[in-house]
Amino acid sequence: MADTADGVDTSSDNKPLFRDLTGDIDDQEATEIDDTLCMNCHESGTTRLLMTRIPYFREVVLMSFDCPHCNFSNNELQPASTIQDQGVRVTLKVETSKDLNRQVVKAESASLSIPELDFEVPSNSQKGVLTTVEGVIDRAVRGLEQEQPIRRAMDPATAEKIDAFIEKLRGLTDVKTPFTLVLDDPTGNSFVENPFAPSKDKNVTLVHYPRTGEQNIQLGLPAENEDAPTGAGEDEVENLADEVLSFNTNCPNCQSPVPTNMKVVDIPYFKQVIVMATTCDRCGHRSNEVKSASGVAEKGRRMTLNMTDPSDLTRDVLKSETCTVCIPELDFELSLSYGIGGKFTTLEGLIIDIKEQLEKNAFCLGDSSTDTGGNKMKEFLAKLGKIAEGKRMVHIELDDPAGNSYLQNVYAPDPDPELVVEDYIRSHEQNEDLGLNQMRTENYAEDS
Repeated sequence: MADTADGVDTSSDNKPLFRDLTGDIDDQEATEIDDTLCMNCHESGTTRLLMTRIPYFREVVLMSFDCPHCNFSNNELQPASTIQDQGVRVTLKVETSKDLNRQVVKAESASLSIPELDFEVPSNSQKGVLTTVEGVIDRAVRGLEQEQPIRRAMDPATAEKIDAFIEKLRGLTDVKTPFTLVLDDPTGNSFVENPFAPSKDKNVTLVHYPRTGEQNIQLGLPAENEDAPTGAGEDEVENLADEVLSFNTNCPNCQSPVPTNMKVVDIPYFKQVIVMATTCDRCGHRSNEVKSASGVAEKGRRMTLNMTDPSDLTRDVLKSETCTVCIPELDFELSLSYGIGGKFTTLEGLIIDIKEQLEKNAFCLGDSSTDTGGNKMKEFLAKLGKIAEGKRMVHIELDDPAGNSYLQNVYAPDPDPELVVEDYIRSHEQNEDLGLNQMRTENYAEDS
C-alpha cells in the first residue's frame, strides 16, 4: 500500500470511487457488463459504466451501450450526487436577453414551469441536463414538435393548437414581456446561475423546503410518517455528552464509504450542539458539520461584529445550516444555496471556507464563466483574502432565523462593545422556510 507525503493512500486497490474526468485514458477505469439486452434487435450487447467527477460540477455515471449485431449504440449520463436534506424551488424572473444566457443545472427529478403560459415539464420526464434558460425553452419546443407530424395526420385540430403554443414558447426568447421560470427539485440538486455573484441576485427567489412523504417515496427515501425503531428504556440511554459515536456514510468528495464521528458538545454561554467529523483515507478529504441539539429557537438571532483588530479573526464561530453571512462593505450575502452547511470554526476559517467555495463555482471562475464575471470574482476573492489576513476591517453579520448560530463574545460574561446581538420575531416567510407554518404541536395524531 503506497502512501504519499501527506498520508493519503494512493494504491491501485484503494482509489476514490469517483475520480476526476481527465484526458488520460489509462486513468479511467470503466466497468463492462456483457449480455445486455439490445432494445433494438433484442440480441446481446455490451454496456460500459464509468463513474467519474466532472470538474466544477458533480459526480456522474457515464453509461454507453453498443450492439455488435445491429450496430445500435446509446449514451446516457446519470447524476450520482447525494440527495440534499431539503428540496429547492428556484424562481427566476426573466426580464432581459441576458437572463436567457443564465446557465441552468436541471436534474432529472426537477419539474420546470412557466406560469404565464400555464406550461409545465413534469419531473422525471427528461434526462438531467446542463444548459441555459434559452436552452431549456428550445428543449421544450423540440419535445412538443417531436410528434407533430403524426398529430397533423391523426388530429389536425390538436396539432394546430400545439403549433400555436409552440409559437408562444418561441416568442419568450424575444423577451418582449417578462416571464417567470420556476425550477422545483425535491432532491435539491438543481441550480440557476447568479451572474451578479457574489452579490445577491434580485431576479432569483430561492426557497428550501422539507419534502413531503410522497416525494420521499418517489426518491426511494423513507416516508416521514414511517414508524421509527423503538429505542431502549430511559435507564439504558447512552450518555451522549461523554461518548464519541461513529456511523458509516459516504465521503462527500469521492463517495467512498467512510466512518463519521459524532459528539455532543456544550458551548459556553450558548447551548448544546452536535459536531460531526469525517476523514477520508482514500482521497484525503476532511470535513466537519454542526447540528443544533435543541431544535429551532423561539426567536431568530442576528449578530453583527465590528472588526477592529486582526485578533477578531480568532473568535469562535458556530454557523448553522440555516444561517446567512453578510459583509455590508462588500455588498455580499452568503445564502443557503452556496452549500457551506453547518460549521464550528473561527471567523478566519469561515471566511476562508467562503472564499474556497466561491473558487469552486464553475459559473464564477470555471470554463462556464465570462471574462467580465471572472475578473469581478477575482477582485472580490482578493478582498476576502485581505479580510482573512487581517489587513481589512469590516462588519460581519450572521443572521440565523432558527437562532442556532453563535459568535464568541471574548468579554463574556460582560457585554462585548464590538458585538451586537439581536433576537427578533421571525417573518411568515422565514417560518415557511423552516417548515414551521404547517407544523402541528397539538393533536398531531389526528387527521387534519
